[in-house]
Amino acid sequence: MSTTALNDLSRFPIVQAPMAGGPSCPELVGAVCEAGALGFLAGGYKTAGGLYQEIKQVRGLTARPFGVNLFMPQDGRPADPSAVEVYRHQLAGEATWYDTPLGEADDSRDDAYEAKLAILREDPVRVVSFTFGCPEPEVLASFARVGTFTIVTVTSAAEALAAERAGADAVCVQGVEAGGHQGTYRDDPADDGVPGIGLLALVTQVRERVGLPIVATGGIMRGAQIAAVLAAGADAAQLGTAFLGCPESGAHPLHKRALTDPLFTRTALTRAFSGRPARGLVNRFMREHGPYAPAAYPEIHHLTAPIRKAAAAAGDAQGMALWAGQGHRLARALPAGQLVEVLAAELDTALSEIAHRSAS
Repeated sequence: MSTTALNDLSRFPIVQAPMAGGPSCPELVGAVCEAGALGFLAGGYKTAGGLYQEIKQVRGLTARPFGVNLFMPQDGRPADPSAVEVYRHQLAGEATWYDTPLGEADDSRDDAYEAKLAILREDPVRVVSFTFGCPEPEVLASFARVGTFTIVTVTSAAEALAAERAGADAVCVQGVEAGGHQGTYRDDPADDGVPGIGLLALVTQVRERVGLPIVATGGIMRGAQIAAVLAAGADAAQLGTAFLGCPESGAHPLHKRALTDPLFTRTALTRAFSGRPARGLVNRFMREHGPYAPAAYPEIHHLTAPIRKAAAAAGDAQGMALWAGQGHRLARALPAGQLVEVLAAELDTALSEIAHRSAS
């Protein structure tokens, strides 16, 4: 197997985002791939063995290319234990309300990275992407040797340039509109409250600095938006929230319904659930705890996990992490394969209209 060009991986320039925590399950990935887009398993928060089993499941559902996303190990020292302990005390009322103990603030920061690398090199998939940093050049070179196409998530032109220099095959350019965790290399609390860069501006900045193929992601819900990022210089578009509401998605039913529930009117970036900036629907938990959550990932993720699980079991979306991009109100609860077809048709229509206007 040789390294494959980005646009040879799928029929359409559409990528289903890897959404950690359950949504990007094998059933969703298989359906997306079979419809002609590129599906992605999320390797984050899984054991190496669990990831291997999911890869086997996807291979049983499709023979088409698919990808696996990995979280990079978190550099630097663990978070300030006193800050984590203060937040633990603040969450005591949540633990009482949901009748569940808080989780242990595990400071393990590598997410079984080396074991997952070993699995993916031993039994390669067609694409591997990375979030929260850029792998060492030797890691990217090792994937090139086994024919795996590599993509690094970036949130700035400087990060994209670093990925290119390290030997990545492509970059996934993430605008501030994106749902879930921001994939920035450096989690600096000094950046909290600083306006992020919108996707179209960021794609243009990266395109002018870097020669790699670009996958654009952040707030994309319609085929016309895919056409827009392609016109801005991207080679493909990655959609997460758009696939979150599909019946094949492993997201909780409450999460799916919340995307278009009038009760949830906006999204915001928060550290409340994981200790790292992530965009989700604004709910009670985010409003009450977001202003006080420390920069402590993954410690806060482990601390709040039982609360989030108990809230879901109780049918209370106000205590869940409802990750979603800014385009969440445009979500369509279509089967994944049908959604790919609709997006491709919308894209074709938009490109035809652009071509017609250019010719007239």
